[in-house]
Amino acid sequence: MNRRTFGLTALACAAAPSALLAEDFEITRTDAEWRSMLTDLQYRVMREEATERAGSSPLDKNYAAGVYDCRGCDLPLYPSQTKYDSGTGWPSFFESLPNAVATKPDRKLFSVRTEVHCRRCGSHLGHVFDDGPQPTGKRHCLNGASLVFRA
Repeated sequence: MNRRTFGLTALACAAAPSALLAEDFEITRTDAEWRSMLTDLQYRVMREEATERAGSSPLDKNYAAGVYDCRGCDLPLYPSQTKYDSGTGWPSFFESLPNAVATKPDRKLFSVRTEVHCRRCGSHLGHVFDDGPQPTGKRHCLNGASLVFRA
């Protein structure tokens, strides 16, 4: 890889969070509106695609019956029946509700992962991996900062 290719790749990776801004979502807000409704951590995770520290979310150990909604727009995303303890330190689910989330390639860490976001407001939720339990074999590894639990 030459210097020019490396520079262009780094630039594309740095611009990745702004790709959310270019998409059309049902619910849109200005940057100022997002910042006023979210904590600094929530903003970094949901709008800049950061990752919260493993084990920091109380939702990781929550197994009460209910639904996990998007913090950005209150769309129901994951039923508690699909939540499981993945041992990773992040809330994990093997399946979302129908028409709740969307995915896109994430190439930020010199490999390709599958990023998952709210299909209605575009908020970053986490990533999907192929090492989850049956029946789907998927692990939706999510940031609790992006979620609101409703019993």
